[in-house]
Amino acid sequence: MATTTATITLSSADLLSNNLSLSATQTLHKAGTTTGLDGIQYERLEVPAGDVYDIVDATTAGANKANKVYIANKHTDETKYIDVYVAALNIGRLYTGERMLIPLEAAAATQDIGVEAISAAQVVEFALVHEGKTLVAS
Repeated sequence: MATTTATITLSSADLLSNNLSLSATQTLHKAGTTTGLDGIQYERLEVPAGDVYDIVDATTAGANKANKVYIANKHTDETKYIDVYVAALNIGRLYTGERMLIPLEAAAATQDIGVEAISAAQVVEFALVHEGKTLVAS
Protein backbone atom coordinates (compact mmCIF):
# COMPACT_ATOMS: atom_id res chain seq x y z
CA MET A 1 0.00 0.00 0.00
CA ALA A 2 1.35 3.40 -0.97
CA THR A 3 1.32 6.25 1.54
CA THR A 4 0.90 9.78 0.24
CA THR A 5 0.96 12.66 2.70
CA ALA A 6 0.11 16.32 2.05
CA THR A 7 1.42 19.04 4.38
CA ILE A 8 0.70 22.75 4.42
CA THR A 9 2.49 25.30 6.59
CA LEU A 10 1.57 28.97 6.93
CA SER A 11 3.72 31.35 8.95
CA SER A 12 4.22 35.09 9.20
CA ALA A 13 5.84 37.43 11.69
CA ASP A 14 4.00 40.52 10.43
CA LEU A 15 0.67 39.53 8.86
CA LEU A 16 -1.26 39.84 12.13
CA SER A 17 -0.62 41.70 15.37
CA ASN A 18 0.97 38.45 16.68
CA ASN A 19 3.06 35.80 14.93
CA LEU A 20 1.13 33.35 12.79
CA SER A 21 2.16 29.69 12.72
CA LEU A 22 -0.12 27.02 11.31
CA SER A 23 0.69 23.55 10.04
CA ALA A 24 -1.57 20.68 8.96
CA THR A 25 -0.74 17.21 7.62
CA GLN A 26 -3.06 14.68 6.04
CA THR A 27 -2.54 11.20 4.66
CA LEU A 28 -4.39 10.78 1.36
CA HIS A 29 -6.61 7.67 1.28
CA LYS A 30 -8.83 5.94 -1.23
CA ALA A 31 -12.47 7.00 -0.84
CA GLY A 32 -14.08 5.51 2.27
CA THR A 33 -11.00 3.52 3.31
CA THR A 34 -7.72 3.80 5.19
CA THR A 35 -5.83 2.46 2.15
CA GLY A 36 -3.43 4.95 0.58
CA LEU A 37 -3.76 6.30 -2.95
CA ASP A 38 -1.54 4.24 -5.24
CA GLY A 39 -1.48 5.87 -8.65
CA ILE A 40 0.19 9.02 -9.96
CA GLN A 41 0.39 10.82 -13.28
CA TYR A 42 3.06 13.53 -13.28
CA GLU A 43 4.09 15.94 -16.02
CA ARG A 44 6.10 19.12 -16.48
CA LEU A 45 4.87 21.11 -19.48
CA GLU A 46 5.54 24.40 -21.20
CA VAL A 47 2.09 25.93 -21.66
CA PRO A 48 1.80 28.44 -24.53
CA ALA A 49 0.09 31.76 -23.79
CA GLY A 50 -3.32 32.64 -25.15
CA ASP A 51 -5.57 29.62 -24.67
CA VAL A 52 -6.76 27.17 -22.02
CA TYR A 53 -5.03 23.78 -22.24
CA ASP A 54 -6.40 20.72 -20.45
CA ILE A 55 -3.80 19.10 -18.19
CA VAL A 56 -6.11 16.57 -16.51
CA ASP A 57 -8.72 14.80 -18.61
CA ALA A 58 -11.65 13.86 -16.36
CA THR A 59 -13.47 10.62 -17.03
CA THR A 60 -16.38 8.94 -15.34
CA ALA A 61 -13.92 6.25 -14.19
CA GLY A 62 -12.77 8.83 -11.61
CA ALA A 63 -16.26 9.31 -10.14
CA ASN A 64 -16.68 8.74 -6.40
CA LYS A 65 -12.94 8.43 -5.91
CA ALA A 66 -10.45 10.40 -3.84
CA ASN A 67 -8.43 11.93 -6.69
CA LYS A 68 -6.13 14.87 -5.84
CA VAL A 69 -4.52 17.32 -8.28
CA TYR A 70 -1.32 19.25 -7.58
CA ILE A 71 -0.44 22.21 -9.84
CA ALA A 72 2.65 24.46 -9.64
CA ASN A 73 3.66 27.50 -11.69
CA LYS A 74 7.41 27.04 -12.24
CA HIS A 75 7.97 30.25 -14.27
CA THR A 76 10.84 32.47 -13.08
CA ASP A 77 9.31 35.91 -13.80
CA GLU A 78 7.20 36.96 -10.79
CA THR A 79 4.96 39.15 -12.98
CA LYS A 80 3.64 36.13 -14.90
CA TYR A 81 0.80 33.88 -13.79
CA ILE A 82 -1.45 31.06 -14.92
CA ASP A 83 -5.22 30.88 -14.59
CA VAL A 84 -6.60 27.52 -13.42
CA TYR A 85 -9.91 26.13 -14.69
CA VAL A 86 -12.13 23.27 -13.50
CA ALA A 87 -15.02 22.33 -15.80
CA ALA A 88 -14.30 25.49 -17.86
CA LEU A 89 -14.75 27.69 -14.73
CA ASN A 90 -11.82 29.91 -13.71
CA ILE A 91 -11.14 29.05 -10.06
CA GLY A 92 -8.11 31.31 -9.57
CA ARG A 93 -4.56 32.04 -10.56
CA LEU A 94 -1.11 30.90 -9.57
CA TYR A 95 1.77 33.35 -9.72
CA THR A 96 5.41 32.30 -10.12
CA GLY A 97 6.37 29.70 -7.52
CA GLU A 98 2.82 29.20 -6.24
CA ARG A 99 1.18 25.79 -5.89
CA MET A 100 -2.20 24.27 -5.20
CA LEU A 101 -3.67 20.92 -4.17
CA ILE A 102 -7.35 20.29 -4.88
CA PRO A 103 -9.70 17.32 -4.92
CA LEU A 104 -11.11 16.13 -8.25
CA GLU A 105 -14.43 14.29 -8.40
CA ALA A 106 -14.21 13.67 -12.17
CA ALA A 107 -17.82 12.48 -12.27
CA ALA A 108 -18.29 13.75 -15.83
CA ALA A 109 -16.03 14.00 -18.85
CA THR A 110 -16.63 17.78 -18.81
CA GLN A 111 -14.81 18.26 -15.47
CA ASP A 112 -11.34 18.58 -16.99
CA ILE A 113 -8.71 20.74 -15.33
CA GLY A 114 -7.07 23.31 -17.56
CA VAL A 115 -4.49 26.08 -17.30
CA GLU A 116 -3.94 29.26 -19.29
CA ALA A 117 -0.57 31.00 -19.35
CA ILE A 118 -1.06 34.78 -19.23
CA SER A 119 1.35 37.09 -21.14
CA ALA A 120 3.97 34.44 -21.96
CA ALA A 121 4.53 30.69 -22.19
CA GLN A 122 5.11 29.22 -18.74
CA VAL A 123 6.34 25.96 -17.26
CA VAL A 124 3.67 24.15 -15.24
CA GLU A 125 4.09 21.03 -13.14
CA PHE A 126 1.10 18.91 -12.29
CA ALA A 127 0.38 15.59 -10.68
CA LEU A 128 -2.83 13.60 -10.49
CA VAL A 129 -2.70 11.34 -7.43
CA HIS A 130 -5.43 8.76 -7.83
CA GLU A 131 -6.83 5.40 -6.74
CA GLY A 132 -5.49 3.57 -9.77
CA LYS A 133 -6.88 3.00 -13.22
CA THR A 134 -9.21 0.34 -14.49
CA LEU A 135 -8.05 -1.00 -17.83
CA VAL A 136 -10.68 -1.11 -20.55
CA ALA A 137 -10.36 -3.63 -23.37
CA SER A 138 -10.24 -2.06 -26.82
